[in-house]
Amino acid sequence: MVILHGPPSPKPAPPNLAQPKPAPPNLAPSELAPANLAASELYSPGVLFSWPELQAMASDGVLTQLYQRGYLPPGTRPTPQLRARAASVLIGPAVRQRVVAGRMTAAWIYGCAAEPDRLAMLVDANRRISSLRSTRGCTFHEVRLGPFDVVSLGGLMVSSPLRTAVDVALHVESGRAVPALRALLGKPELGLRLRLLMHAVEATPGMPYRKAALAKLEQVRAGPAP
Repeated sequence: MVILHGPPSPKPAPPNLAQPKPAPPNLAPSELAPANLAASELYSPGVLFSWPELQAMASDGVLTQLYQRGYLPPGTRPTPQLRARAASVLIGPAVRQRVVAGRMTAAWIYGCAAEPDRLAMLVDANRRISSLRSTRGCTFHEVRLGPFDVVSLGGLMVSSPLRTAVDVALHVESGRAVPALRALLGKPELGLRLRLLMHAVEATPGMPYRKAALAKLEQVRAGPAP
């Protein structure tokens, strides 16, 4: 009796761990329940949903609009990080690396002012500002920024709380500046003190608006009108 031995059976190939997982089904807004969104923080137009789809979901109550093209699941508490992310949606990645959200935009990001119609962006004097002026929905201000004037929030550079308060006092009209300054000073987590803010304004070199800024801070010191 002759037993013939052929070549050994090939071993099964190991699974391709790098193989991408199948994309999730594209659900219509009416099929997407709020529970499906609980794991995410901010929705903006992209691969998953278009802007009309996000608007439709907001109309159905599945999402709530945070700012412009940024949406949140209902009940999500807006934070500075989420507001900064919503603002960054309007700015291209190349521009985002060259600008700092400041003034009343930064005050809004910190939760101390109404949402801005246009984003106020600071550009360091060492960078060229002319190439940015075509960016829609933004106003640009050429400034000098120190090493402690900028923080990173939600993928966007934002002026620090102290720099924000100084700029609001110096450059924003009293009717909007004073409430924003009170709100900024009223948030302990921002670490601001009125005396520190007044010293910072007084130390600002060559600034013609210093006297008016100090007058706004005196209004803040006096408290809200009865």
